[in-house]
Amino acid sequence: MAGGKLTPRQKMINLMYLVFIAMLAMNMSKEVLSAFGLMNEKFEGANESSKMTNEQMLMALDTKAAEAKGEFATAAVTAHKVQAATKKFYDFVGTLKNDVLTGVEKEENGKLPYESMDKADNLDNSWFTGEGYSKKGNDVIAAIEAFKSELKAALGNEKKYSAILNEVTKKFDVSDVANKEGQKDKYLNYHFKGFPAIASLAKLSAWQNDAKKAESDVISAALGKAAVQAASYSNYQAIVVLEKNAYFQGENVKGKVVLGRYDENTKPTSFQGPGKLENGQAVISLTAGGVGEQKINGQFSFLEDGKNIPLKFEGSYVVVPRPNSATISADKMNVVYRGVPNPMSISFAGVGDNNVNANATGMSKVGNGKYVLKPGTGTTVMINVSAKLPDGKVVADKKEFRIKGLPAPTGKIRGEVAAKGQKGNLESCTISAVMEDFDFPVTVNVTQFNIKVPGQPTIVVSGSKMDGRARQAIQKATRGDVVVISEIKASFSGIDQVAKRVSTCTYEVQ
Repeated sequence: MAGGKLTPRQKMINLMYLVFIAMLAMNMSKEVLSAFGLMNEKFEGANESSKMTNEQMLMALDTKAAEAKGEFATAAVTAHKVQAATKKFYDFVGTLKNDVLTGVEKEENGKLPYESMDKADNLDNSWFTGEGYSKKGNDVIAAIEAFKSELKAALGNEKKYSAILNEVTKKFDVSDVANKEGQKDKYLNYHFKGFPAIASLAKLSAWQNDAKKAESDVISAALGKAAVQAASYSNYQAIVVLEKNAYFQGENVKGKVVLGRYDENTKPTSFQGPGKLENGQAVISLTAGGVGEQKINGQFSFLEDGKNIPLKFEGSYVVVPRPNSATISADKMNVVYRGVPNPMSISFAGVGDNNVNANATGMSKVGNGKYVLKPGTGTTVMINVSAKLPDGKVVADKKEFRIKGLPAPTGKIRGEVAAKGQKGNLESCTISAVMEDFDFPVTVNVTQFNIKVPGQPTIVVSGSKMDGRARQAIQKATRGDVVVISEIKASFSGIDQVAKRVSTCTYEVQ
């Protein structure tokens, strides 16, 4: 279609071909449109949460500025400038989202009709004229540049804000973008022109999310670590300090109540005692002594006016010989899963493992204090424990555990749920399934999946790699097309039952 002098008929054929390609690009599947809608819901939910969180953090900063003044007062002024700039930009983007939704009526359940929001007319007619921007398009670019300039003016050259400012500059870089042919394309053209309305709505919500994150990062940096906790004296706690940590029946209990709070910004210069410093406090770690009262003592040292000030401490604890309750814990989590062997450690304080017996439906002993539980039906399982004490008496305890089903595997392309890249990368990639946040040794192997390229019929592929038909369909995809991988089937090892259906994943062609 390029080079030479074209006849009017050839020009018309070329134009029709371009229109046909554009129609294919816009013919996105309902699943993809719904996915963009769900993505927009998540962004908007996160944005509302960020509003509340940022307001609370700013109130805490204002309180600290009123109490401590100094650098906190200066930081509060900076934070309010950033909040004003963010609100201005956030509200402006809100008007753009209203433009996207012009003429769109919500469904009876109050949600937007994602699957019918496949047109790009509202923004295309408002933001663009020919190959350039309309007045509205230029207003959008100007608003982004103003937001960046106002943040830069508010944050200045302070080192603690430099990373935040760099992130904002990178996320809102409106320079021309190189398309897949290597040619420069205007920023708004590349990201919005011709895109379905629901996709543009999600991108605008993402802009708001990025702005709110920058605001949150600035306030957090201004507060500093643990500054929210230290913002007011109302955060002090009344702490009960007893002379001992264990008492026998009828013994006199003595102690005192003090006011205190943990502050990780208070750094001792040294510590002597049975433990180590963590976040401004000493974490005690020692082996308990013999039966009876045992002492704990040591010393902190703090630097004040150039001098080391020692602060001694002393406490006590009691080692008792007779326990009255069992210690039952799941090695990997506080619930047990149906369909997998759950390792359990069961002990009775003060009693050797050889004198402890435990039983429950589906549980077997595999070693001293070690058991494996494979729960059956129901939602809970009761573990009963008995122990023979040194004097021959038997004590018993029990604990109920919740039974949960196996989590559904997550489908992934190149290790991502929503991947992006060139068509060639998609042709050679592997489809996988992972049981995320599941600590048991389970192997998942994909055996079959469906691939849907916009404008092409759904193809069923055996194995975890693209076959010839799939690669041919992928070759017909264009930039901006979202390829959907669904109906993923897999085999599992390490479990006794079939897991839930594998979730869908997507790949955006760039």
